[in-house]
Amino acid sequence: MYNNKQINFDKCADGLVPAIVQDSATLKVLMLGYMNQQALDKTLEEGRVTFFSRSKQRLWTKGEESGNFLTLQEIRVDCDSDTLLIKAIPAGVVCHTGADTCWEEENISNDFLSKLESIITDRKNNPSENSYTSKLFAKGINKIAQKVGEEAVEVVIEAKDDNEELFLNESADLLFHYLVLLNAKGYQLSDVLAVLKKRHDK
Repeated sequence: MYNNKQINFDKCADGLVPAIVQDSATLKVLMLGYMNQQALDKTLEEGRVTFFSRSKQRLWTKGEESGNFLTLQEIRVDCDSDTLLIKAIPAGVVCHTGADTCWEEENISNDFLSKLESIITDRKNNPSENSYTSKLFAKGINKIAQKVGEEAVEVVIEAKDDNEELFLNESADLLFHYLVLLNAKGYQLSDVLAVLKKRHDK
């Protein structure tokens, strides 16, 4: 979560270093804030991104009023040890204007799987009565895991036949429910890919 390089707060006269926040799934830059040692410590301890607000002159956890928290995934220190890169999962829009980012960019990725993961996260954090995904999350981890098992069996059954449409549809159902299960466990597909990459590099 936090690379071995340590940030040097003493390089900044006010003890505040820039903290660039990036969506860990879409890789879009979401916002820029400032952190002191206390803000960094609180972020690492609670898993929600916290800044030092220059206007409020106090620690400020992003989302403490709106509920649009930034869930910490990773922190990296730059080559000069005076800037932080925060990778996080946003629970809704980030900018106070209502925009996805502070640069008025839509927080989506050209990678459809990443976009789908973002939608799944939103359905979990902002439940909707009409959303199948929200209802699935509400039923809990056991039901989600059960659905993955059921869809896996369907894929196996269709693999034995020659109906391409049915096989691909069941495969899509399996992948979707697997992404929901990963999200429910607090992971993303990138975490699984990292394991595969590590195995491949051995």
